[in-house]
Amino acid sequence: MKKVITYGTFDLLHWGHVHLLERAKSLGDYLIVAISTDEFNRIKHKEAYHSYEHRKYILEAIKYVDEVIPETNWEQKKTDVEKYGIDTFVMGDDWKGQFDFLKDQCEVIYLPRTEGISTSQIKNDLNITEDSKN
Repeated sequence: MKKVITYGTFDLLHWGHVHLLERAKSLGDYLIVAISTDEFNRIKHKEAYHSYEHRKYILEAIKYVDEVIPETNWEQKKTDVEKYGIDTFVMGDDWKGQFDFLKDQCEVIYLPRTEGISTSQIKNDLNITEDSKN
């Protein structure tokens, strides 16, 4: 069985996310999605609109996703590849080159982002700010 892993926040899930997950799944037989925990997002000075548990719940319902795991720190990618027997590591191409250090453990693929949609765009269009959530 060929295993694929990808990472992200996956907040305000949209068709671009689903398209990325579909393409990632097409590279193997089993797709693991590691999503940033709320605590890790705070370390990154990033706050998701939806909680980790709600984002996990949504991702688990997507037919391309076989397993959802928490991402708690930057360093865990190397250990996750080993722990889960990963064959292919997938990220969006805006991260190109950032994870090449994993190439000695698995194949690393950077997929193009879906044109015309992004979480940042949605937040901007809806005028969602950190203050507006309180």
